[in-house]
Amino acid sequence: MIPAIGSALRLAFAMLWEILWPLVLGFLLSAIVQALVSKKAMVRLLGSDSPRSIALATLFGFASSSCSYAAVALARALFRKGADFTAAIVFEFASTNLVVELGIMLAVLLGWQFTAAEFVGGPVMILVLWAVFRITLRRSLVSEARRQAGRGAVGRMEGHAEMDMSVVDGRPFLARLISPEGMTAVSHYFIMDLAAVWTDILGGLLIAGAIGAWVPAAFWKTFFLVSHPTAALVWGPLVGPLISVVSFVCSVGNVPLAAVLWNSGISFGGVVAFIFADLLIIPILNIYRKYYGSRMALYLFATSYAAMAAAGLAVELLFRAVGAVPAVRHAIVPEAHLAVNYTTVLNVVFLAIGAALLIRFRKTGGAEMLAIMNQPMGAPE
Repeated sequence: MIPAIGSALRLAFAMLWEILWPLVLGFLLSAIVQALVSKKAMVRLLGSDSPRSIALATLFGFASSSCSYAAVALARALFRKGADFTAAIVFEFASTNLVVELGIMLAVLLGWQFTAAEFVGGPVMILVLWAVFRITLRRSLVSEARRQAGRGAVGRMEGHAEMDMSVVDGRPFLARLISPEGMTAVSHYFIMDLAAVWTDILGGLLIAGAIGAWVPAAFWKTFFLVSHPTAALVWGPLVGPLISVVSFVCSVGNVPLAAVLWNSGISFGGVVAFIFADLLIIPILNIYRKYYGSRMALYLFATSYAAMAAAGLAVELLFRAVGAVPAVRHAIVPEAHLAVNYTTVLNVVFLAIGAALLIRFRKTGGAEMLAIMNQPMGAPE
């Protein structure tokens, strides 16, 4: 047992070392955008489920990329303050699935095709979800959800979701970014986002390490129907989200496990659907229940699952048609060893940047803000 645990831990560390600099870079870019885009302006523009509002919700979600828990809390906050329910959920989906750090990690571990699939499949998923909501979402269910949301049940990352330190005073982009308040805002968003998601990243690495080290390849080949390519084409997108549900790992923490699943035989579309299903893990479904009531939680599970599976299948068919599905399975699941190479150099550089932001964060009251990040901060306006 001890050697088996050691193998899993070594594999988890190796994957962490491989994704460290992309992770820091992704969160840095996300923090810069959040520091320069006001959340208060979102509500005014997300008042309906019109194509314009849905497009804006998607763009705002991309700009406000965050962990799944913070995205769910922020979507509830927008809904409570007057945003349309569909627009708020679309914002939530975009802020976890159309994000820079996720795309960078996919490119590093699985290849550029998976990054392209993220940014092609994400809009497809949102369009499917929007269409399903328009057809099936009843006003009575939304009214029930709004009453439940107004009761203020607390989930994870409430304070982080309410936080708005954006610098929007009319100065040029670069001037706002390098200003003292801009640098402070970037440091706070950077550290807050990492604090919000580190448990998911750690959990994803440990689960991926355990599966990669312990589960025989023969099991996955049978489970993913590797010997039946046509059936596997449909089976992958159907089963991918269900694996995510029981993995308890969300956001970018899914990527290491996705690499293991891809090497083990799941279809290309199955990987895409698995990545998109970070909002279907059991803890978040429970938060949906507290935020919006049991009926809406079940509705969100069913419609989200359908949209994720449909997007995974659509991406698979599209990428097959243009010859973009990788011919071989060579996702990086590295051995545990350190060497002087570009990965090590970039890790050192970005760790230094992260340390500088941490120092700025602590000097500007960040520790006190972090202590209340999981507490509610304000009532509906």
